[in-house]
Amino acid sequence: MTERVLLAGCGDLGLRVARQLLDRGDLVWALRRTPRTDEALGIHWLRADLCQPESLRDMPLGITRLVYLPAPDQRDESAYRATFIDGLRHLLQALDAQALRRVLLVSSTAVYGAHGGEWVDETTAPAPPGFNGKTLLEAERWLAAQSVPSVTLRLAGLYGPGRLQLVERLRTGRVRVPRGHPHWANRIHVDDAAAAITHLLALPAPQSLYLGVDDTPLPLDVLYDELARLAGAPLPAEGPAPAGIGSKRLGNARLRASGWVPQWPDSRAGYAALLDN
Repeated sequence: MTERVLLAGCGDLGLRVARQLLDRGDLVWALRRTPRTDEALGIHWLRADLCQPESLRDMPLGITRLVYLPAPDQRDESAYRATFIDGLRHLLQALDAQALRRVLLVSSTAVYGAHGGEWVDETTAPAPPGFNGKTLLEAERWLAAQSVPSVTLRLAGLYGPGRLQLVERLRTGRVRVPRGHPHWANRIHVDDAAAAITHLLALPAPQSLYLGVDDTPLPLDVLYDELARLAGAPLPAEGPAPAGIGSKRLGNARLRASGWVPQWPDSRAGYAALLDN
């Protein structure tokens, strides 16, 4: 069955989702404050602002799937609340509730706290240390209480084409890494994240929550040393762990069991392929 999918927010990740949806025959609309001007992909672009409900009055009829993945225009609490809580509420009020059969909220593993290197999965109690995780958790819980069927996908750190700032910082010696005690990093390639979204949109009976992460959590020093080697950069000097990011190993068993298979199960191989190109 052809779905009518609306992407609320359509940056790099959204464009990759759109391509996969179009390839399988779905119709795709994408909402942005500033739409792209090209129509080569076959996307129907919509100009609207999630924080301004009056701009959402003319949403297309018959949308059956909504993917909510906007980016706040500023990194502060008020912008996050306006985007992920108020914006989500505004958009759901503007869409045809009779047609809409699934909402997928793209959230973040920032909803988890510090776990001392322990394994974390969907059953782990969230304890967000920062305003971003707290706001996303509030949005998740609000959406789960609505009548429309919904799925939340908590993504780990994205990497991929155009996301190589870490490599550039390694090359210029601006990275520090803890070496005395493992501090765990979790990643997912942006193409695998897009594939997880399209997979969950089509899954007949999804669970309400999934973690989007590759198969291989890595200590930061192991990951950064490998990236430095691949980039021909010096090994990073020892220093503190990143602030506000707890050490934990994220598990993807539930997403794997649903039928999703990552193209890049280990970020070291994914980064190597990017640097080769």
